[in-house]
Amino acid sequence: MIGDRLNTRSTRTQKDEQQGLVGHLLELRTRLLRIVFSILIIFLPLAFFANDLYALLAMPLLDHMPQGTSMIATEVASPFLTPFKFALVLAVFIGMPVILYHFWAFIAPGLYGHERKMMLPLLVGSAGLFYAGVLFAYYVVFPLIFSFFLSVAPEGVAVMTDISKYLDFVLKLFFAFGLAFEVPIVTIVLVWAGATTPEQLSAKRPYVIVVAFVFGMLLTPPDMISQTLLALPMWLLFEVGLVLSRMVVKNQAQREAAEQGEESGES
Repeated sequence: MIGDRLNTRSTRTQKDEQQGLVGHLLELRTRLLRIVFSILIIFLPLAFFANDLYALLAMPLLDHMPQGTSMIATEVASPFLTPFKFALVLAVFIGMPVILYHFWAFIAPGLYGHERKMMLPLLVGSAGLFYAGVLFAYYVVFPLIFSFFLSVAPEGVAVMTDISKYLDFVLKLFFAFGLAFEVPIVTIVLVWAGATTPEQLSAKRPYVIVVAFVFGMLLTPPDMISQTLLALPMWLLFEVGLVLSRMVVKNQAQREAAEQGEESGES
């Protein structure tokens, strides 16, 4: 009898775990489908203005190209597919808040109250910093590096960039600078998770600066301008992350002190 009861309980536990896993998978599928539909809804109106959007993207290069020159398309389908590709990527960029919302809604039930209060600002901040990195690349980095590249072209060489290769180039820089601007979020998360402390990170500042320039070398074209323009913001954002992480540590200490005070009061 006892053995039968134990077997029944273990069977129920296994069924509950399976149902819980299936439920999480179904919710994940639902949220992924919602993300796809949201990106599709954003993409459809952008597709009608794909050529205009690509012209806006190409403006930093076109403004510095010699008069009488233009971009070219070396593949048959490039004039049609390349603008649509950019429109799709832009739809993902614009829909990033929707993606982060569904990510937040999926993990929020498994978090404690103080973790929810911490995660939501981190998600919002990460999206804002990524957009800031993309805008910094477009308005600051592109004019400088395109002016430099075109100024060092050998005499007699007509600079006519392929539209598909140009898109790949700028998307790589957008991703690099968007990722680099996430340094404060990474710093805060490391401190919040207990992997390190603000004091330890501050002591490793020289190594951080070297790593920033290494990332600048790996993620940008082989010129000192773009490498420096990526490394310097990473270093400055690291300093911002240190300041914010100290605030996080202070808030954690205050919360723990308040919880201990409540426990001692109850006892």
